[in-house]
Amino acid sequence: MTSIKIISEPDKNNPYAVIYKPKGLPSAPISADDRENALCKAIEVFPSLGEVAGKKKIEHGLLHRLDTATDGLILIAASQDFYDFMSDEQAQDRFIKYYTAVCDINPENPKLLDGFPQNEKILPKEKLVIESYFRSFGKGGKEVRPVTRTSGTAALKKIGKPKLYQTEIVSIKQMDERSCKLVCRISQGYRHQVRCHLAWAGLPVENDPLYNAIFREKEDRSGMLNFSATRIEFTNPLEKKLKIFDYVF
Repeated sequence: MTSIKIISEPDKNNPYAVIYKPKGLPSAPISADDRENALCKAIEVFPSLGEVAGKKKIEHGLLHRLDTATDGLILIAASQDFYDFMSDEQAQDRFIKYYTAVCDINPENPKLLDGFPQNEKILPKEKLVIESYFRSFGKGGKEVRPVTRTSGTAALKKIGKPKLYQTEIVSIKQMDERSCKLVCRISQGYRHQVRCHLAWAGLPVENDPLYNAIFREKEDRSGMLNFSATRIEFTNPLEKKLKIFDYVF
């Protein structure tokens, strides 16, 4: 059975839980009777997490999600006051998440995949901010694609709420001619945001079956996505100080 790890327990001064979610485990339930997910496993350990009312009833105090294929840190509110406070903090770009990835270096990646707009910011050697709107893409909307202000009318009509999302590459270390290791920073996030933005920049995540053009064409796609949520930063309103949690894999 796939399980979680408790990084920080909720208490009267820290009304939240920080957990580690392994790869292959969904962050949240898809129905009321779905128990095989990180949130429900955390509620089993700390029942107070299930007393918080979130935007979706079955998601309680879950404050952000990770893709099922992504492992890393998740923050869950243990009180309604903390959930409401953090929801506002997130809207004000004050809930920060960091991701660590090993990426293939392939400038042709966005051209090999359909639906990507032209992007001249490829293969950064210094700090780079990648910014776009997003739209669903592909059969069943299983993927997303960046949309820019200069995208065609058809693409712009598909973005729904016109909100720009940013992915900041804060460090990058070239491992060899074909790969690099980097750290990305985001505040607000869209589904698959970082993976898609990196693919757009010609730096698709290693073993990404959706956004790595070369990997998705391989017969053997058994490799695990080399992408992890490794740090979160937020303010605890009760202590009025910044909290930082790291997980070293």
